[in-house]
Amino acid sequence: MERIKRFQIRGVPGWVTRVIFEDRTVDYWAPDSKTKHLLVAHDGHNVFDGHTSTHKNKTWEMAQSAIRVSEDLGITPPLIIAVFHSGTKKEPWGRALDLSPQDIFQSGIAVTPSTKVKIPLEKLNGNAYLDLITDQIIPAISAEINFQVNPVNTAMIGSSMGGLATLNGVARRPDLYKTALAFSPHWTIGGIPLVESLINALPKPGKHKIWMSRGTK
Repeated sequence: MERIKRFQIRGVPGWVTRVIFEDRTVDYWAPDSKTKHLLVAHDGHNVFDGHTSTHKNKTWEMAQSAIRVSEDLGITPPLIIAVFHSGTKKEPWGRALDLSPQDIFQSGIAVTPSTKVKIPLEKLNGNAYLDLITDQIIPAISAEINFQVNPVNTAMIGSSMGGLATLNGVARRPDLYKTALAFSPHWTIGGIPLVESLINALPKPGKHKIWMSRGTK
């Protein structure tokens, strides 16, 4: 883990730290008070830094929302780890390659013909991406700030393709992630076969909390 810089954002105490793991950029923020909660976010470009955001300098204000919700619940806000995807102008498919459920698509699920995204299935990187988060990113950052990971208090969050990666992350590591927050999962990229395969891969009800929503109402 190589530290790149630290920066502050309006309305959020403390600092956001930017680090690099194997050419993977990661931003993270922790509250001043010791916390028991961890939130891992996909599309890290959009989480803290308006300069890297794909939404015209507007972020998702995840830290601000986490602080507000935590105050309402009477708990300490979570450590937020925001993982960037590898999409660039030179590698326009980087986001899809990272966030697509690799095993499902490589098992024979076809990409919906109507989609504009033409994913080179042989280059899918979803397993390695999720393994990097689990095996290197979370342990290294936790050690850096003396954070104790507790699966009961560990959640993953993502939107669109990040929603698929979130569900896939919990399906692959139900022992670590007990909560999944999947906003507008991009089901259309694989249609009903993708829906059925990924939903069936999720852990059985009882010990996990799975949130899925789509649209604005």
